[in-house]
Amino acid sequence: MKKNLILVLLVGMVAVASCSFTNKSFENDDKDKLLLDLITYVLEKGHYEPKEINDKFSANVFEDFLDILDPTKRYFLESDIKEFEKYKYQIDDQIKNTDISFFSVVHERLIQRMDEAKEIYAEILSEPFDYTIKEDINVDYSEEPYASNRRQLKERWRKQLKYNTLGVYDNKVTIRKTALSGSSKEDVGPDMASVEIERAKDNGSKNLKDMTLAEVEVASRENVKKNLDEYFDFVSDLERKDWFVQYLNTIVDEFDPHTFYFAPEEKDKFDISMSGKFEGIGARLQKKTEGAKIVEIISGGPVWRDKTLEVGDEILKVGQDGDEPIDIVGMRLDDAIKLIKGPKGTVVDLTVRKVDGTVEVVSITRDVVELEESYAKSATVIKGDRKYGLIDLPKFYVDFEDYTERNAASDVAKEVERLKEAGAEGLILDLRDNGGGSLKTVVEMAGLFIKDGPIVQVRSSGQRKEIHEDKDERIQWDGPLVILVNELSASASEILAAAMQDYKRAIVIGSKQTFGKGTVQNVIPLDNIVRSNEHGELGAIKLTTQKFYRINGGSTQLEGVKSDIVVPDRYSYIDLGERDQDNPLGWDRISPADYNTWEGYLDYEGTIARSKARMATNNQIKMLEENARWVKEQQDENVVSLNYEQYKTEQEANKRKSDYFKALRDYDSKLTFESLKYEQELFTQDEILREKRDRWHNELAKDVYVEEAVSVLEDLKLTAMKHQNAKLAVKG
Repeated sequence: MKKNLILVLLVGMVAVASCSFTNKSFENDDKDKLLLDLITYVLEKGHYEPKEINDKFSANVFEDFLDILDPTKRYFLESDIKEFEKYKYQIDDQIKNTDISFFSVVHERLIQRMDEAKEIYAEILSEPFDYTIKEDINVDYSEEPYASNRRQLKERWRKQLKYNTLGVYDNKVTIRKTALSGSSKEDVGPDMASVEIERAKDNGSKNLKDMTLAEVEVASRENVKKNLDEYFDFVSDLERKDWFVQYLNTIVDEFDPHTFYFAPEEKDKFDISMSGKFEGIGARLQKKTEGAKIVEIISGGPVWRDKTLEVGDEILKVGQDGDEPIDIVGMRLDDAIKLIKGPKGTVVDLTVRKVDGTVEVVSITRDVVELEESYAKSATVIKGDRKYGLIDLPKFYVDFEDYTERNAASDVAKEVERLKEAGAEGLILDLRDNGGGSLKTVVEMAGLFIKDGPIVQVRSSGQRKEIHEDKDERIQWDGPLVILVNELSASASEILAAAMQDYKRAIVIGSKQTFGKGTVQNVIPLDNIVRSNEHGELGAIKLTTQKFYRINGGSTQLEGVKSDIVVPDRYSYIDLGERDQDNPLGWDRISPADYNTWEGYLDYEGTIARSKARMATNNQIKMLEENARWVKEQQDENVVSLNYEQYKTEQEANKRKSDYFKALRDYDSKLTFESLKYEQELFTQDEILREKRDRWHNELAKDVYVEEAVSVLEDLKLTAMKHQNAKLAVKG
């Protein structure tokens, strides 16, 4: 269906475009104008919910583009903004007339202001900062006005630079203190003191142990200046076309957060990532004012294996294997990613603000993602004399070129059969952190647990809905079923969880609601739209073309799937889902499909009531709730003291609180996890696989989600037996 949709869309576009674009003269226009015309044409004709390009649209592009270029408001002056404002309600007309004068004016002024900024920061960093005076900085720049003159702008730079330098100064003071006292290095990270001292020796300068505090302050400013010099050298290498791509994506992003323009180079990278070949740290990032936020961790990658970073952490600085880190605040996301990525085996040092607000340096060895870890895997769960099964599914994978090759549905079917043979009395399907994938595999997988019937409804713009059904009457697993989800379970994961919930086939345990992505995207190569083109490769646009709906008629868009049994985690009070994105499509409802609920006995209300009673007395659950509230408090705190003593006091208090919550990692559910027989036989030849599974089983034993899932399976098994016995008694 997906390939057919692309074909229909392309045929329709090419039929019109081959006339409109070949007859349109671009002899006197450049590639930028052609791209603008093509992209807006594709958006208007192909997007699921095209927006009217009017004055409101224009104002949004205006605000968003300035925010992307100058998020910390340290380049543009108030007078610049007033000058730009004449375009605020003209951008829609410019788009329709392939006029790029707004972009040109803003781009030229940005380059001018960035050149002036070099003089400003050099002047500020030539003088020492006074960390004894009481002042602070609000790092939420969204409400800050633009500076009205150069003096105000310089003051803004001073505070931001003092804030940046304060972190470097604190790190050096801590290392110096450790080196002087010869005490434990735990507070500064593994071997950081020796690294800093050796670096100083290599540079022919004093090491920190021999410096006075005044000299440490000088060294800290020198570090920050060096970072800024490198950053501005990096930016100066960017071409005008690089900035124009950002402008195009500002326009595209107004339609929805999953529609995106790929320049030719980025399209190649996207193709590589879709083929399953990942090289780097294995994390997907999102641009934030303070740096780059981790929004997805790729299963099997370096970050996934290292376990020191998590979704929600923000990368503030990037260093290369012990070199001084570069501050990425205000840097374009693409440029920050170029610093983070690198060849297999090299080390990148990331200065990270953790979800709980603490700041630490994490070193990651870049590598190729191990694809095997993105496939389904299973284990038996033993509690007393009973055995259950658990299947972990990181994504709904498939080979689109050859569906008969390995795919998520066939792999899960194999694991279900193996668990049945092992004597499992109940099944847990773990979809936590599963960002989705193939729609076809979802439909087939759902069919493993029901007799037959609709699984998901899909609607294209202006088209009647399509119902995707399971038509195979065989049921591979008819026993108790629990599905685990969290805030990062998205798209295909939400389809499966929603279908099983609507059929009353499974109990869904997890976060209050899942991610909330109820849309489908297709990639349209722009070169296919134009019959003739003298400007070289044009790239592609990833376009939202469909929306999917539950069989009960409701969309999962924004609302996601609400768990039957809610278990708190550290993300419970912060926004990580579709609702936290810019310009998401809205929630709506269509007519329900025709389906019958599961005929097996499932005591929803009683099971949920007993689960709530158990969790009310579970200290691990209470601490998870406490942690979640504290994380929210930390994220809402935007004012940072620039007084060193107060800053240090706050940092130490955060560190103590963070350490307090590390007790969550020591939890023991007393459950036993074992690999299946076929995998145990592989261990004799593959020690690495044995090590991976041992680590996974150890993590599962600390997992209160899994513990509660097992308790729910016990309840479901018991109530089903009682129901069956009652039926037999009536027959007798």
